[in-house]
Amino acid sequence: MSDVLGLDHGLSQLSDLAPRGYALGLHIRFAAAHLMIQTYDPRWTEIYTEKGYMLADPMVFWGFGNDGAIRWSDIDLPDPLNIMGQARRFGLAFGVAVSTGLTSSRTIGGFARDDREFTDTEIARIRSVVETLHERATPPDRLTPAQRMALRLVAKGNRHAEASAVLGISESAFKARLRAAREALFVRTTAEAVQRAHEYNLL
Repeated sequence: MSDVLGLDHGLSQLSDLAPRGYALGLHIRFAAAHLMIQTYDPRWTEIYTEKGYMLADPMVFWGFGNDGAIRWSDIDLPDPLNIMGQARRFGLAFGVAVSTGLTSSRTIGGFARDDREFTDTEIARIRSVVETLHERATPPDRLTPAQRMALRLVAKGNRHAEASAVLGISESAFKARLRAAREALFVRTTAEAVQRAHEYNLL
């Protein structure tokens, strides 16, 4: 996914800056991220997901209500489920939250280390990378008519050969349209492209 978007370099920088991992939700809309990348300890990610902690995470709450960056230790919000305390057991002892974008399409990330607080310089670098990734991963507001038609035919159950015959183009040209649609929608498969296009009312 990330190479399709050209995001690899930014994600690699974040891995270097956050030695105990990070969780980054790009363009969160209706409680679902357009792209979600997590490199925390998988055991913690599993617990967090299974227990639905996102709905009670003070860091996420801070992210939806604020723009910028803050150390986890400076977030003054209730944590009734002791999410931050539980995270420490998996090496997420010190961290920074970053939030950017419109409330309707917000990007929120948490970045962790186990040895010390992040410096102001590190926080500024993380924030800069996140803001760049947010811009690069902006969901499209339209597809070309050719891309829309190709996805519509697939959605109706047409095979590639059938769809290309309907359009009067070669099968390779039809596949090229599907590939362009997948890239525009930041997905790997055509089925995902159809679903994403429906979600964004692009069909």
